[in-house]
Amino acid sequence: MNKLFLRLIIISALFPSLYSCAQPLNNKDNFTRLDTLRGSIGAGRDWWDVIHYNLSLSIDYVKKEITGTNQISFNILKAGKGKVLQLDLQEPMVIDKILYGPGLRFEAQFKREGNVYWVTFGEKEFTINETNKKDYESIYVHFHGKPHEATRPPWDGGWIWTKDAKGRPWMTVACQGLGASVWYPCKDHQSDEPDEGAIISIEVPDTLTAVANGVLLPPPTERPGQRKVFSWMVQNPINNYNIVPYIGKYVNWQQVYKGEEGTLSLDYWVLDYNLEKSKKQFGRDVKRMLEAFEYWFGPYPFYEDGFKIVESSHLGMEHQSAIAYGNYYLDGYLGMDLSGSGWGKKWDYIIVHESGHEWFANNITTNDIADMWVHEGFTMYSEVLFTEYHYGKQAADEYLQGIRQKINNDIPLIGPYGVNQEGSGDMYNKGAALLHTIRQVINDDTVFRRIMRGLNKDFYHKTVDSKDVEEYFSRISGKDLSKIFDQYLRTIKIPVLEYKTDGRKLIYRWANCIDGFSMPVTIGTGKAFSVFPRTEWQETELPLNYEINDYNKNLYISLKKVQ
Repeated sequence: MNKLFLRLIIISALFPSLYSCAQPLNNKDNFTRLDTLRGSIGAGRDWWDVIHYNLSLSIDYVKKEITGTNQISFNILKAGKGKVLQLDLQEPMVIDKILYGPGLRFEAQFKREGNVYWVTFGEKEFTINETNKKDYESIYVHFHGKPHEATRPPWDGGWIWTKDAKGRPWMTVACQGLGASVWYPCKDHQSDEPDEGAIISIEVPDTLTAVANGVLLPPPTERPGQRKVFSWMVQNPINNYNIVPYIGKYVNWQQVYKGEEGTLSLDYWVLDYNLEKSKKQFGRDVKRMLEAFEYWFGPYPFYEDGFKIVESSHLGMEHQSAIAYGNYYLDGYLGMDLSGSGWGKKWDYIIVHESGHEWFANNITTNDIADMWVHEGFTMYSEVLFTEYHYGKQAADEYLQGIRQKINNDIPLIGPYGVNQEGSGDMYNKGAALLHTIRQVINDDTVFRRIMRGLNKDFYHKTVDSKDVEEYFSRISGKDLSKIFDQYLRTIKIPVLEYKTDGRKLIYRWANCIDGFSMPVTIGTGKAFSVFPRTEWQETELPLNYEINDYNKNLYISLKKVQ
């Protein structure tokens, strides 16, 4: 048994229910003031809107330390004097000083409260600039420290200091859920992305290459002492947790994709000894992923920033325009088919799933991580749609029904708001099952595709709440789907279609449901026979010789005969 295969067996045994790469937070019932500060838009956050980050880093691999600056540009939402600004940077990282004002020649005062810094600016008057929206305020934050180190990335977030197979330094970050403030100062809330993107400059030894989001600003700058600075520019809004450096012995190869918005540059950054493997794996799956997803979701949302896959020491993450890839160039998920249907071994799971997040998580981002099912449920469903596009509808149905078997129904998919808390890990599989159920109810794939593409067009580069997405489905489909969303998102009850027969009379209702729940279902064998049950008993006449022993398996329900 080779070492890689043994490692896959160990991973699958330890983490059988972890399909994607978001880091679930510890579920808890008692929340603190710090949870509220982290998870809500309070008085230190509600008066300013982030426009741009200009982040500069110097990395010390031996000491596992970071020294850096972040120039944060922002707009004023609420004018006034004596403003207090909440800036997030998690312990043990430290802010050294904060400069502001014309020429950044004034020094702000600040005090720490756990992972929050409260910043004050003396008697400075902050005004809303109505005549020149580009006249932004800025603060220039100096920081340093030894960031929390991830022990089980990407599920346990933090900075990753490791070595490649040849013993050379290899570094990156994975911090979804835990938060970007684990390593750099920012306004660490999903609802506020830098509207005009970011610049990420990384100083490393000149034997290494630093890759980040967006496009490389040429050429890398030489620094004294055999150091080099790589600067990358993101032109589009970006989630805080998606901003990430990758540092190692990378080599690069490229492709182009002729997509809906023109020519898209495809860049692949891999460890030098994996170059040929990457050409085979990425060369096969990336373009067909883009073809399928542009068909279902609309144009790739970040043409200006390009599309990259960067080899990582952890399994993967949806870092915008710089997808983290650590699937060992294997088909499936670490060589496994998560659905058990056989279809999951036809493609590389990390390429497909993490790229799906470019539309759902990166283009459309939830304001509160309580609504993270929008990120993970839609992206899990993107695997179903990829399968359908390339292998047909039956293959997609079989894949969906396979992944549905892993649902636990432990807690609702939507978590508590305002405290930086996700809902159930079922947000992946149950979220996908919900969308496939909704698709059956709509019963028109043209309309369903219009909704998927419309979401990415109408909420382009925006942050949303779950309710925005739910109401969009109802409005475009022309069907009131609110009770179905409530049933699957906000409870752990799975609808049971109860029925009994009296001769050719069928008596039926939905059970295990919220008040007012209703949903059509096709039942029986032979010619399709559809009913529209509610929670009250109803009856109808069955066709001659009709047996009720089956139902539309694409609905996430169960069937029960009662006396």
